[in-house]
Amino acid sequence: MQISDLTIQRPVFASVISLLLCVAGLAGLMGLPVREFPQVDPPVVSVSTVYKGASNEVIESRITEVIERAVAGIDGITSISSFSQNERSSISVEFNVSRDADAAAADVRDRVGRILSRLPDGVDSPVVQRIDSNAQAIMWIGVTSTSMDALELTDFLRRVVVDRLSTVPGVASINIGGERRYALRLLVDRGALAARNLTVQEVEAAIKRQNVDLPGGRLTSAQREITVKTDSKLSTREEFARIVVGVRNGYQIRLGEVARVELGAEDERFEFFAGGKTAIGLGIVRQSTANTLSVAEGVAKELEKLRGAFPAGVQADVLYNEANFIRGSINGVLKTLVEGMALVILVILVFLRDWRSTLVAAAAIPVSIIPTFGVLWALGFSINVLTLLAVVLAIGIVVDDAIVEVENVHRRIEEGEPPLLASFIGAQEIAFAVIATTLTLMSVFVPIAFMDGQTGRLFREFGITLATAIFFSGVVARTLTPMMCSKLLSADHGRFYHATEKYFLALQRFYRGLLETALRHPKTILGAGALVSLSAIFLFGHVKKEFAPPEDRGVIIVMITAPEAASLSYTRDRMREAEKLLEPYKQQGVIDTTLTIVAPGLQRPAPVNTAFIIVRLKPWDERKISQQQMQFGLFARINEIPGARVFPISPPSLGQRGFQQPIQFIIGGPDFATLAGWRDTVLEKAQAAGIFESLDSDYNERQPDLRVKIERAR
Repeated sequence: MQISDLTIQRPVFASVISLLLCVAGLAGLMGLPVREFPQVDPPVVSVSTVYKGASNEVIESRITEVIERAVAGIDGITSISSFSQNERSSISVEFNVSRDADAAAADVRDRVGRILSRLPDGVDSPVVQRIDSNAQAIMWIGVTSTSMDALELTDFLRRVVVDRLSTVPGVASINIGGERRYALRLLVDRGALAARNLTVQEVEAAIKRQNVDLPGGRLTSAQREITVKTDSKLSTREEFARIVVGVRNGYQIRLGEVARVELGAEDERFEFFAGGKTAIGLGIVRQSTANTLSVAEGVAKELEKLRGAFPAGVQADVLYNEANFIRGSINGVLKTLVEGMALVILVILVFLRDWRSTLVAAAAIPVSIIPTFGVLWALGFSINVLTLLAVVLAIGIVVDDAIVEVENVHRRIEEGEPPLLASFIGAQEIAFAVIATTLTLMSVFVPIAFMDGQTGRLFREFGITLATAIFFSGVVARTLTPMMCSKLLSADHGRFYHATEKYFLALQRFYRGLLETALRHPKTILGAGALVSLSAIFLFGHVKKEFAPPEDRGVIIVMITAPEAASLSYTRDRMREAEKLLEPYKQQGVIDTTLTIVAPGLQRPAPVNTAFIIVRLKPWDERKISQQQMQFGLFARINEIPGARVFPISPPSLGQRGFQQPIQFIIGGPDFATLAGWRDTVLEKAQAAGIFESLDSDYNERQPDLRVKIERAR
């Protein structure tokens, strides 16, 4: 007895099985996170060390090289990159994609802990942490005020806004860009110190010695016990000014005599601009398993509620929202999904020419696809572009088994058998054919889930989704489809069937003649097939190859790097010049908003010679210039900014991490002078090879109208 016999005899049982599968799939669908692509980033562990006052040469030789040698022997490392600058050492250790991220971080932390005694005295303890791609902000909110300064605005945001937004489900943390925390700043008068024979180190030691918060203990008697509180922590300018920093000739020297104490910002090296105006930025970081769309929507709703609590003159605007592109991508795939399902049903209806047969075959689509989401939830996958792409491809595959079942039963009914008997015998006849077809299709897509490297991690969810949908299609073909055939199919055909019968008979005769001709000339057919196959090999070598095609994400990142010794003011000036390049596009209505961060990085102190501008473009249907066209236009004008390296780039696609250039060279040598010489040689060879000229010519050929607009805007 086959499973199809049982479901035909027990139609309620077959219906309950399908309903349970759909309920499990819908439950999994509700719990699946939504992101653009699967998580494909390899484990990356960073080691950050701060040595205040040290030059980059000291950082390189005394800290960076020592830590690099210590971690170099860890198993599974693919690359180690380091960055040494004044006061800071940053090392990134990338591991194989198969390596567990937590175990890799623990190994790095253990190796760094062994060499702490070899680091210079006074260096801060190295901070070892795992770099999570999900720790990047999915939203940036720019807050400006005409009634509050940066210190007051930061204090208000921390006390009111940040706490409220942190309670939104799915929010992991909130980064504050350009914040200004209250701090007492000491401006030492070198002349006054020299006149009193004092050093800065003595002043620092005196402050640390006298500005302490120590426990006072307790007083105990026979009847009472009192805790003693010592108010020794200084908090005002006057209290700091009265600190005794030294004694000379019996005279106490106070801090106010050798330094000016003022209330200011703890760190002024981090700046944030919204549309060219100074602002405070709130970067929303979602939890790793959270739904990006739900988090963005929840933050937007909570921000609207908070607007009523804003003081007069305070305004908050969403400058960047990653959910916009994800929502557009998901909606585009869902639209394709609906269109594909409609076309599949239409094709089935045209060729079967019977609404009953079409209904039986079409029922296999939702019953095969919906349970797939339950498996995705159980495996910890997500709803993303690739899993939805697998669902789109599955639409045309999951109906194959059902169509085979329907066609065989329908044939037996046409031969005179009653529908119930035709369903029993027809389902039995093709049972092994359906099972073999299902297993064959699954064997094509399952190996994708076991591919190595970043490509394997990227398409793992795609392969599992498609194979799971095919598996459920086989289950439906052996349970639900035979039962529906026994209840719905009949020998009575409608008018549409009889009206189109002659056309299908003519098509059948044409195909028979074509097949007979092919069988009479086997050598010709085999030769034509071989020619097509060989031409495919030849054409494959001439097709451009890349990991991911360019896509218009509506965002351009303009990276700005000033010379190593550049000041914050110098970098800010170069940033202003870069913003001027965007003016023609603002006038044309291409740019929606801009977000600029000078000295980016959550670790303080951050390098003040770097900045980047996030340019958010208008929606796709509101602009005539694509993201790539604008990028080429900026390429043609970056030479207008001397004294800095400006590079407009598009955000990486297919879940790639960082903003790396397509081609990179690593030059090694004994010293920096040799490296600089080889760097210039490589650049000269690249320019002689016509790389830069080919870029400009490609821009001129593809964007002539845009270049005219830019020239006029100058």
